[in-house]
Amino acid sequence: MAHKLLTYKKLEMKMKGLKKGLLLLLLPLCAFTAGHKFYLSVTNVQYSEKDEAVQITSRIFIDDFEDVLEERYGVHPNLATPLETETADTYIEKYIRSKIFIRIDGKLMEYKFLGKKYDNDIMIIYLEVPKIKLSKIKTIELENEVLTDIYEEQQNVLHFKMNGKKKSFVLMKDSDKGMLKL
Repeated sequence: MAHKLLTYKKLEMKMKGLKKGLLLLLLPLCAFTAGHKFYLSVTNVQYSEKDEAVQITSRIFIDDFEDVLEERYGVHPNLATPLETETADTYIEKYIRSKIFIRIDGKLMEYKFLGKKYDNDIMIIYLEVPKIKLSKIKTIELENEVLTDIYEEQQNVLHFKMNGKKKSFVLMKDSDKGMLKL
């Protein structure tokens, strides 16, 4: 019986040592991942029967968008604050037009920048391609390069919901297009 108790105590001590060793190995890994920031936007594309338009809504973190406007245009628009500059919408639209492209049946479409609103730390951008007949669309494609010019890790999630079909994509710097066949 004493032999079994001694063996059990040795096993218990080895397990404690193993746990401490494992903790020492994992602790540095946790230190590097805890501070890592995620770079993500979410874009929804749907069709409005009432408006006969393709409507695009994109959600982007405000601080990331401010960083790109500062780097790209040298402006700090103070988005979502009482100090927001009068030219903020102009720069937001200019950047979005250089990074989001919509094609219907292979044809590059013009879209309207309807504006933006804020929800906590997110900026929601509204775009629309007017005067579109859903019954005539065979394919719709969206190219989204938002923030990929300053954040290598940027992921732009894209959700299509049209004509009873749903399809989602995770777009990144090297793979920035998603297409829905109707």
